[in-house]
Amino acid sequence: MRPVGQHVAETQSDDDAAWDALRLLARQRPAVRCDPVPQRSVSGAVDGTEMPSPSLCDLYLPLLEAGPTVAIAHLGQSLDGRIATASGASHYVTGEQDILHNHRMRALCDAVLVGAGTVRHDDPQLTVRLCSGPNPVRVVVDTERRLDIGYHVFRDGCAETLLLTAADKATKAPHGLAEVVGIARRGQGLCPQAIRRTLAARGLARLFIEGGGITVSRFVEAGSLDFLQVTIAPLIIGSGRMGISLPQVSTLSEGIRPPVRYFRFGADLMVECDLRGCGA
Repeated sequence: MRPVGQHVAETQSDDDAAWDALRLLARQRPAVRCDPVPQRSVSGAVDGTEMPSPSLCDLYLPLLEAGPTVAIAHLGQSLDGRIATASGASHYVTGEQDILHNHRMRALCDAVLVGAGTVRHDDPQLTVRLCSGPNPVRVVVDTERRLDIGYHVFRDGCAETLLLTAADKATKAPHGLAEVVGIARRGQGLCPQAIRRTLAARGLARLFIEGGGITVSRFVEAGSLDFLQVTIAPLIIGSGRMGISLPQVSTLSEGIRPPVRYFRFGADLMVECDLRGCGA
């Protein structure tokens, strides 16, 4: 295994056999490492150093090996840390390879979770369309239950959908086609630990948090995130919505400095942070 934080490499095109094996492995939830298929590598130079490019197994196998219960978040942002304009426009900050990566992550996870702001501004389908694989259960966090039922996730019936709201806002009646689930509050949002426990009790133990910045930041602040993936596009927006936002610290030593892996998605660079044991 390569040392984390010491390589930047080009991800390869999809290999059907490798992808099918990874999907099977995701369903089996092995307790120990098991290489599903022979890994293909292509040499390339980065800063004059020869190194193999990662295959699909290089990218996704460590996440599947992390255990049957894991939370992985992803954000796509500009060079200046913006995930959207001030009006919420985010289509598309990152490029096609990063979008494909999001669909692959959906296919490998039990559930995909987004906050109310993401639904309000993007009206996403949160289904698997750019690769083969099953649709995950769609989970929307809307603390005060302010979203109406006109959005795709509440009316298209493409996948099972849960609306997580504050316990005092929950009802037995569905929200469109979505089941409503009450969760304990934590600050201005819902308790991330309670979210993970509730979903795991439903068999949704491998969780992919696809945004937005507020939702991901709450999981980071609560120490309830195992991996954070940030894909950085060569774009300067200059204003707009920030990605990660946490309480102020006085010194840099109070910041989170996790082990990382790097992957290049075309012109974009994904930094994957391992937050386990970081005390976030």
